Amino acid sequence: MPDPTALASVVVDRIAPDIVVLHVSGELDTTSSSELTTPLESHVVSENRAVVVDLGGVRFLGSAGLEALVLGQQRAARAGVEFVVVASARAALRPIEATGLDSVFTILGSMDEAAERYPS
Repeated sequence: MPDPTALASVVVDRIAPDIVVLHVSGELDTTSSSELTTPLESHVVSENRAVVVDLGGVRFLGSAGLEALVLGQQRAARAGVEFVVVASARAALRPIEATGLDSVFTILGSMDEAAERYPS
């Protein structure tokens, strides 16, 4: 269960044995980006085929949150793991587009799209 006092929280789920989903909620900024960085370090490993970062619950995505995503993408590339970001809400999508990271990340509009991408 996420800490209710934390600015951001991440719930880890699996949609297949080798597909990890990180459901992120709250505000990802300099004080809370480690809430995403830590599970990315744990789950972006070669034993997993893909890691999906669901930003559906994010209310604010600052530069530290964007940096955590970039580091996750880089780690995934080194490990041969597909890295997918689910973002449709303006709070998450706007900073990604404004920084040009929409050309770096594979971005899906919903978890339904992610489930279709990785059928069990």
